[in-house]
Formats: sequence, structure tokens, C-alpha cells
Amino acid sequence: MATTLSRSLEELAALTRRVVFTDRTGAPGDPDPGFDRCVDLLAGCGTAGGAVFWVGNGGSAALASHFAVDVFNAGIRSTAFNDASMLTCMGNDCGYEQVFARPVSLFASPGDVLIAISSSGRSPNILAAVRAARERDCSVLTLSGFRPDNPLRGMGDGNFYVPSEAYGPVETVHAIICHALVDALRERRRG
Repeated sequence: MATTLSRSLEELAALTRRVVFTDRTGAPGDPDPGFDRCVDLLAGCGTAGGAVFWVGNGGSAALASHFAVDVFNAGIRSTAFNDASMLTCMGNDCGYEQVFARPVSLFASPGDVLIAISSSGRSPNILAAVRAARERDCSVLTLSGFRPDNPLRGMGDGNFYVPSEAYGPVETVHAIICHALVDALRERRRG
């Protein structure tokens, strides 16, 4: 049976209802209060003059770029570490596993937030960036998918896990979560 738009949208809606949120201890929680804590974390970072840094590979890098700009437009310093020259320089000089960890180590300050996006939750360069953020006393939010035991899923102060092994649906739900975060930050600034 051919995929229809209606069926794809129905499957996506069902998947969004199955998103799992965990905190830093790995304890699962209701996604709505977990989401609110993430918004509080980002808003507090902005109020304190901190910055939000974003990392991702491939489609997740595109999401990182998109939402770094949206968070910046919501009034919080924000950038994605995916400039082509920087990536190739870091990859050549430090190894690809360090392409995000090195900039995090150089730019992040205590109280900043790293948002790490990885569909698989297993990308070595994303995991290294999270470790670098922790060394700088940064908070971490993660978005992952695929297998429920992926290592990224347990590394953040707030972790959103999408239970699918298909890139398109995982990336789409990640985008929905990021849009909701940005919308909540904008509402808070207006309120």
C-alpha cells in the first residue's frame, strides 16, 4: 500500500503523543512539566545574560541552525556550531569527534545551555560536545530517537526521546519540540 499524506500525518500525530521526557537522573516524567522546566532553563539562561549553543549533524545541523536563529530572535544569545570552515578546521586539526566539543570548550561559560540534537543519540561528536559542556558547568538539553538505550538520552538535564527508528519522523518531531520551545520563550517575553 502506498503511503498517503493522511496516513503519514496520522502516524506523525501518534508519534508526537509517544515522546518520552527524562531528567538528568533518567527518571521518566510527563513531557508537559518537563517541557516547562526546559523553558524555565532557557529563559533563566537568557535573563542571566547566558547563551544557548546548538549542535547536530546533517538534518539535525539544519534544525540547530534554524532554532539558534529563532532563539536569538526571541531575545537570547544563541548560535549553532556548524560553520563549514570551523567544522573542516576542527575535523582536520582535532578529529571529527571534536568538531563540536572544541568550540563548546572555547565559547561556553557556566550557566550557558547546550542543546544537542541527534536522531540516533549515538554520534560521537555530539556526545563529546555534551561532555565538554558539562566540564564548563553548562546545562544540557537533548533531543534523540531510534533506540531507547541511546547514550545521549541520559546525558541532559532534560531529554526528549522520540520512539522511532526512521529519520524523517524523528527529525520532524524534534522540529515540533523546538518550535514549541521558541513559542513558549516568546510568550514569556511578551507576558
